[in-house]
Amino acid sequence: MPRSRNLFDPESTKPYKISRSGLELFHDCPRCFYFDKRLGLSRPPGFPFNLNSAVDALLKREFDAFRRQRQPHPLMEKAGIDAIPFAHPDLEKWRTNFTGVQALHEPTNMLVTGAVDDLWENARGELIVVDYKSTAKAAEITELNEEWHSGYKRQIEIYQWLLRQNGFKVSPTAYWVYANGDAAAAGRLLKEADKQANKVADPEGQKNAIEKVRAMMADAERKK
Repeated sequence: MPRSRNLFDPESTKPYKISRSGLELFHDCPRCFYFDKRLGLSRPPGFPFNLNSAVDALLKREFDAFRRQRQPHPLMEKAGIDAIPFAHPDLEKWRTNFTGVQALHEPTNMLVTGAVDDLWENARGELIVVDYKSTAKAAEITELNEEWHSGYKRQIEIYQWLLRQNGFKVSPTAYWVYANGDAAAAGRLLKEADKQANKVADPEGQKNAIEKVRAMMADAERKK
């Protein structure tokens, strides 16, 4: 049965709330996005990632211990990252689904939200977006170069855009803390080099994506 809540209403003047995962759905399947946000017909949910959620909670707890001390985590020191975990009164809200970091995209009247895993602060006072990932592979993970990894990079871009919209200085470099089920590779930090990071950190890319969402919804209404 179609749901009746959180549906896009083209006649409403109230900002329409759209999450980072909603933007990713639009990228993957615009038709699925329209069915979900306009008609209330969602795609079947996938399997729950209980292990990933547990690793996420453990990593947050560990980095939070160093955040309270205003000290870098040993993994950061080992990777040569000149930064410390960022402390802010709103960090827990920014990490929470359905609230997260929020910014209104005024041209489309869409309120974009995204829940970050972590934020670090470098010596220049810039925020570094950090995302936790976990898997179980025999091979060591040294780069994110598979086709489906592009979604990880779009995820980072949205978080960077949201933070900039909230007035923060944000580094174009992002990090993934990737925990592998292979103990030899657990907790390996993957760094995007500055050249690569500049390609990932496309502030215009996500703004354009939001505008495409609004245009598609309006076009679909005209064709009814």
